[in-house]
Amino acid sequence: MGVFDNMKDKATDAVDDHGDKISGGVDKAGDAIDDKTGGKYGDKIDQGGDKAKDGLDSLDGQDDDIS
Repeated sequence: MGVFDNMKDKATDAVDDHGDKISGGVDKAGDAIDDKTGGKYGDKIDQGGDKAKDGLDSLDGQDDDIS
């Protein structure tokens, strides 16, 4: 098992245990960026946040940890 496999396992465990907090953090970061850009890129920021949450949620092969 390589270094990256170990990091993926840890990330998967973190998402399994704290998916709701991670989702909230992604949303909060997106809101902060949206505020800084004056709402100009709100749609793109939302799309990026959704893709980030989907990617994290699918680490374990199941879409069940992040809403």
